[in-house]
Amino acid sequence: MPVQRRYLAGFVVGCLSLISPVLRAQHADGPAAAPAGKNLTQLQNAPADQIGPAMQFISASLGVECTFCHVAGKMEADDKPAKKTAREMIAMTAEINKTHFGGRPQMTCYSCHRGATRPVAIPAVLESDAVVKPPMPAPPAAGATAPTAAQILEKYVAALGGEAAVRKVTSRVMKGSILAGGSETPIEVITKAPNKRVTITHASGSDSFTAFDGAAGWMGNTGRAARAMSASESGASSLDAEFYLGLRLAELYPQLRRGRPETIAGVDCEVLNGANAAVPTRPAVRLYFAKDSGLLVRMVRYAETPVGRMPTQIDYADYRETDGVKTPLRWTLSRPNGRFTIQIADVKNNVPVDDARFVKPAGEVK
Repeated sequence: MPVQRRYLAGFVVGCLSLISPVLRAQHADGPAAAPAGKNLTQLQNAPADQIGPAMQFISASLGVECTFCHVAGKMEADDKPAKKTAREMIAMTAEINKTHFGGRPQMTCYSCHRGATRPVAIPAVLESDAVVKPPMPAPPAAGATAPTAAQILEKYVAALGGEAAVRKVTSRVMKGSILAGGSETPIEVITKAPNKRVTITHASGSDSFTAFDGAAGWMGNTGRAARAMSASESGASSLDAEFYLGLRLAELYPQLRRGRPETIAGVDCEVLNGANAAVPTRPAVRLYFAKDSGLLVRMVRYAETPVGRMPTQIDYADYRETDGVKTPLRWTLSRPNGRFTIQIADVKNNVPVDDARFVKPAGEVK
């Protein structure tokens, strides 16, 4: 199996809220995390559902697979020297963060490794006579006043069609395709206000489901028992399920703050950073709004792990108006070790949707 495909496997395992489980099943031979509770030394106090994400973080930071440190089939074994080194590095970064950053994971594996097994300690020499300097950001225009977080959100809602138009839509059924690993699979995304969502991927011979029922998330495949998401997984899924996200951002993130403006794919953007200390399972986010249109063009949400934050980036494009409301019909989701794109071809608003569509089955998924 090519390395790129194996990395996609590990990536897809973590893409819980937009991609459905069938793709994870198709790549089940990808990297797996060590079972929680088996021969743990540095992460023994971490919640069980954080061990897998922590292993994914290390894998992405060093650009390796799990078998770089672990023995295949005997993940708890200590046969490989790299595993001992990894434990020492985890302890080292934890001590640095405790001593210098109040315990916050500011120093991580990625701080030094940057995708390589051996960190680079010596600056690279110039390979050209021309010295390339990064462009300096343009200074603000004289007398210009930076917009507040509230003004950025107001412009976003207006760009969508206005609050009245947005609230007239209470459900949305979308059909299209998901493109991942060179393959294209039909997909349905069914959403209902205020915060219910189910994504169904129609692979050959089996459907796969990723859902949020308004309170918790679950996943399953046709003919198999569904599994409940962990608290952190549900937190990410709940954010994607927010039907009126633009109207709710200030409530979801009381600590919403304006960040430094950035340019995304040639588009100048206003940036908002959001966190909610009162709801630990709600992921911190970084939101990018196009200065010209006001529309949301990127969201980066962060999953907390014992060794650092894992980012999930969603780029929104192909906004089209349906029933007076603009909706992005193309989403590209990227993580450190892979990406996929959902392209919607058909949108129907205010379709009657039974709440049972979002409920986790008691037995096998049908």
